[in-house]
Amino acid sequence: MSNDKKHNYKSVNIRNKRAYFNFEILEEYVAGIQLAGTEIKSLRLGKASLVDCYCYFSGHELFVRGMNIAEYDWGNLNNHAPRRDRKLLLTSRELEKLQRASQDKGVTIVGLRVFINERGFAKLAIGLARGKHEYDKRESIKQRDTKRELDTIKKNYRR
Repeated sequence: MSNDKKHNYKSVNIRNKRAYFNFEILEEYVAGIQLAGTEIKSLRLGKASLVDCYCYFSGHELFVRGMNIAEYDWGNLNNHAPRRDRKLLLTSRELEKLQRASQDKGVTIVGLRVFINERGFAKLAIGLARGKHEYDKRESIKQRDTKRELDTIKKNYRR
């Protein structure tokens, strides 16, 4: 494998910006994703979206719903369904902890970002999250705008 291909895989880092805005992230976990062959090829091209992505338990297994991986352009009749539910791979201890925590009122598990690790495996960073109220969202916007203004002042001051 050439160096260029390795660099392309490392550049795959798809974030769910709405999750950070709509939720307060309590804990983060990194989970493997069980994918089909055309799914990983499409993911390596960066064709995925985590908008409205959340996780749910079915028995003692964790699945992600709402994660969109576009069909692979050069796939044949065996191409995958873009919005199918995908199994997440975590240790049993992590699964038990997440299942207990997600039963609390107002707590959910959301997908935060998809990336390819050093070994070439697709990973999904998930977060145990609590929904923000409207006033919390306004406070986040206010802090972001203040930080942006301070950065521009610092930048102009250095000149």
